[in-house]
Amino acid sequence: MVALWLRGYRSPHTRRGYAIDVTAFRAFAVMPLAAVTVRVIQAFAVSLEHLAAATAARRLSAVKSLIALAHRLGYLPFDVGAVIMLPAIKDTLAERILSEWQVQRMLELVRRPRDAAMLRMIYGCGLRISEACGLLWRDLTPRDDAGQANVFGKGGKTRAILLSKSLWDRIITLRGSAGLDDHVFRARYGGGLDPSRVHQIVKAAAKRAGLSAAVSAHWLRHAACSHALSRGAPVHVVQSSLGHSSLTTTTRYSHARPDDSISKYLVA
Repeated sequence: MVALWLRGYRSPHTRRGYAIDVTAFRAFAVMPLAAVTVRVIQAFAVSLEHLAAATAARRLSAVKSLIALAHRLGYLPFDVGAVIMLPAIKDTLAERILSEWQVQRMLELVRRPRDAAMLRMIYGCGLRISEACGLLWRDLTPRDDAGQANVFGKGGKTRAILLSKSLWDRIITLRGSAGLDDHVFRARYGGGLDPSRVHQIVKAAAKRAGLSAAVSAHWLRHAACSHALSRGAPVHVVQSSLGHSSLTTTTRYSHARPDDSISKYLVA
């Protein structure tokens, strides 16, 4: 049942994380899934109180998801996880959005052409790190004096993203003799860059720019969404470009970095 449930998630990252979460639950419960009761899940929730709220919520969410699937398939007579409430999580999105100056400073200090182009691609198109690593030359198509990227992303969905001329020109200079099935951002010894290597490149770029050690590639995606909205990009265009499943996800960025608030109208 656990293996069947995990196969329902396309993202290897999600599968790895949820596998760890359910393994922790099974080690705590020490009983077959069919014997799990509401009290067992409640006790597990209490045992997670020493963890960060986000981590505890993810672990409980994983358990609830597994049990819900088992119930839908008839393996369990009741969905005993349905009544379990997830802990409230503070929205820290605003803390992870870099300013335009910070992003440009970070990009300007990257000297290696491949790395500079890759970070600009992640920011300029709002890509996830796995999407950037998976790009092949066949995914890039000329459009007028620039081009577009056909990105295979989360949920098995493909989306087309237009590239600015400056970004397109920078990317094209990397190709050389590479074939259509070669990766755009190649590792030194061939093949695509590993996501862990991209994280190292981003961390090094952030350090050179004097930014927080917490900065990651996903922060550039956050910045892309926030900056595009601030510059007047229609919310549905931003949603489509970033591959958000709903407008609610996209509009979170407007709330995280508002352009107006009541303090501008009050004397305090």
